[in-house]
Amino acid sequence: MKLAEALILRADAQKRVAQLRQRLMRSARVQEGEQPPEDPQGLLAELEATTDELTRLIQQINRTNSATPFQAGVLSDVLATRDTLRLKRTAYDSLVGAAATSQDRYMRSELRLVSTVNVAELQRQIDQLAREYRELDAQIQALNWATDLVEA
Repeated sequence: MKLAEALILRADAQKRVAQLRQRLMRSARVQEGEQPPEDPQGLLAELEATTDELTRLIQQINRTNSATPFQAGVLSDVLATRDTLRLKRTAYDSLVGAAATSQDRYMRSELRLVSTVNVAELQRQIDQLAREYRELDAQIQALNWATDLVEA
């Protein structure tokens, strides 16, 4: 199995766990004398099986990421770089959104708010971060489809 396929299966398992959690919550309590919409014990068994599979996939993905050479290090190091690029871009984007918000003043006596940052410069940085993220992510995705998953 390729690493990319395992990543898809991991995402599916995570969604399945979330769905099972919701279904369990709906079946947790019923009015006396009524039946739950689904059997909680069956759902719990399915949750156990799904989380076991998820654990196995995560372990294999982590082993593969740590063992796969990429640029000057390993794939897991580059994933950390990609994730921090996304975090930084999101923070800058939020800052631009807060700084660029226009203010309607109806009277001259109302307080006037001014931006404390250079919005245009921040926007250029956001664009650069987005470009770096896209390029790095494309390289990672290509490697994911070329890398065999490390078996347990």
